Amino acid sequence: MSSIIVLVCVVCGALVVGGVLGWLAGRGRQSGADGDLLARLYVMVEREAAMIRAETAGLRSGLAEAERGMGERTERMRAALAEQLGTLSGSMGREQAEARAAQAQALQAMAETSAQQLASIRQAVTEQLHSAVEKQMQTSFQRVLEQLAAMQKAMGEVRAMTAQLSDIKRLFSNVKTRGGWGEAQLRAILDDVLPPGAYESNVRIGSGADVVEFALRMPVRSAAPPLLPLDSKFPTEAYERLLNAAEVGDAVAEKAARKSLEATVRLEARKIATKYIVPPRTVEFAVLYLPTDGLYTEVARIPGLMDEVGRQYRVMIMGPALMPAMLRTIHLGYVTLALEERTESIARLLGATRQEMLRMDGVLEKLAKNAQAMSFSIEEARRRTRAVGKRLKDLEISPEDKEGGQDEESETDFTGMAQDGAASRLG
Repeated sequence: MSSIIVLVCVVCGALVVGGVLGWLAGRGRQSGADGDLLARLYVMVEREAAMIRAETAGLRSGLAEAERGMGERTERMRAALAEQLGTLSGSMGREQAEARAAQAQALQAMAETSAQQLASIRQAVTEQLHSAVEKQMQTSFQRVLEQLAAMQKAMGEVRAMTAQLSDIKRLFSNVKTRGGWGEAQLRAILDDVLPPGAYESNVRIGSGADVVEFALRMPVRSAAPPLLPLDSKFPTEAYERLLNAAEVGDAVAEKAARKSLEATVRLEARKIATKYIVPPRTVEFAVLYLPTDGLYTEVARIPGLMDEVGRQYRVMIMGPALMPAMLRTIHLGYVTLALEERTESIARLLGATRQEMLRMDGVLEKLAKNAQAMSFSIEEARRRTRAVGKRLKDLEISPEDKEGGQDEESETDFTGMAQDGAASRLG
């Protein structure tokens, strides 16, 4: 384009020179001096044209060198920019990988810690429950076996006592002695079967002055558990008459003695029901204890007596063989109550464990939210990086745009230089 401008300038100069020559020719026909002037002007035009061509060649070579310098500078800038972008993307990739690895390690460590805590808690709860149940069961079975052995031994002793009945009759001829012996026997059975503090002695029940020999605390969940009245009776007169009649074979006397024994048992049951059964201070029934198995056997042989006494007076008749069995049942109630209390403590422990697990779940949920927020931040950084890459890509100049821009700058510079040169020469 610069050569075109030079040619245009040369043509314009030639036209100007031609016009001047024509004008001078119109006037120079009359004068030879004008011809010389025309020749000198033509020479000056030729010299100016040569100078313009030389300057054009110099400008062209300078523009070529500037173009080469600009290209090299552009290539260096492009290489530096590519290197910086590569370094930036590599560092961001490494940071993202390190962040993911740290997050994975933290989550794995928390999961392992939670699993270990749960395993230790489960093991501790299992061991406590197993040891408590095993200990209670062993104790209960051991006591049951001991009571069975004691009952068998007592049966043997009963047989021996039956053989020595005459000595017993002489021993218990006194009413107070008989009552004290029955009370002592019942106390021994209570101490042997029940845990300490499970019964009270000589308890006043109701508003009267009547005192029951023993009162068992029932194994129930209450601040004031109801009492089970226990009273021992030993009607030896009617029992002795019955034994004597049976020994001599007197059926009439035996029947009368049996009727007398039945009336005595009914009377004692009615007294117990009237004096000692006071709900809710007591339970709905009481126990009449007979100190010997022989006496209990004779009472049990009376048809319908024990059922009628239990139904009408709500009194159970027990002997030395059956009393421990009922007391063991009550003792199992105490064991069950203790197990329930232990179960409640274990349930509270499990509830606390559940609360800790809920708190751990909340911590894990917060960690998951933080991890999600971190992932969103990384994705936002990547998006911004892509946006910066796009803007940097838009700054790259294509070769056609560079040539067009350089030609326009060359034309502008050449036009300004030509105008300045012409002005200086005309001046």
